[in-house]
Amino acid sequence: MLRSMYSGISGMNNMQTKLDTIGNNIANVNTFGFKKGRTTFKDMVSQQIAGASGPGGGLGGTNPRQVGLGSQLATIDTIHTQGSLQNTNRELDLGISGDGYFRLGEGDNTFYSRAGNFYLDSEGNIVNSDGLYLLDDAGDIINIPPNSQSFSISQTGNVNVIDDEGVLDTVATISLAFFANPEGLQKEGSNLYQVSANSGEPVVTTPGMDGTGTLVAGTLEMSNVDLSAEFTEMIVAQRAFQANTRIITTSDEILQELVNLKR
Repeated sequence: MLRSMYSGISGMNNMQTKLDTIGNNIANVNTFGFKKGRTTFKDMVSQQIAGASGPGGGLGGTNPRQVGLGSQLATIDTIHTQGSLQNTNRELDLGISGDGYFRLGEGDNTFYSRAGNFYLDSEGNIVNSDGLYLLDDAGDIINIPPNSQSFSISQTGNVNVIDDEGVLDTVATISLAFFANPEGLQKEGSNLYQVSANSGEPVVTTPGMDGTGTLVAGTLEMSNVDLSAEFTEMIVAQRAFQANTRIITTSDEILQELVNLKR
């Protein structure tokens, strides 16, 4: 079989993966805190036809002659750039302006998220849309006493409450975590990340400390997906897929000519 046919197949497979990533980005264009993905590729091993030779014997050197065998997937990156903050004027909508991730607890498991749409449960605990608890700087659940008149959250994560007697009190401080390599975090779905072998261990701090961003109450971080860029990449992937199918078609025509030599 012709090597070009298998090169075309590898290119088609890679473009399908690229389109899968683009489709996921577009599907999550309105997902709070979503970070877009990006695919990169690299060439496969090249078959050696002839090696290089150095100058000598009255002749100059020659370069190696190699035939590439196609392309392969290199990485699927998660791009953790800041998304724009959308104003909602809701006390429990929290946007992070800068680096850092909310810490969410489910039993003994801790997850991380940029999505800041939080709610109160029947006991006054702050939870996300799936019921995971928002954790403070001590790793405890944050509770708003049911008899509170009102509450507010500061830029530095302080949860301030006015009790039934009108006394202002800080009941907890929201914690943030940051990582040496945030692109190494593993996606768990539902806007959640978990620590991986290459993300580094989380450094737990409070908003505005140790290089983390501050909280902006009444806002939500939108997805960092750029639709115009995604549609452009979709066109590029589609044309590249078509070009690789043409390689297979042309290779097939050559094979057909070889088969027709004997009649």
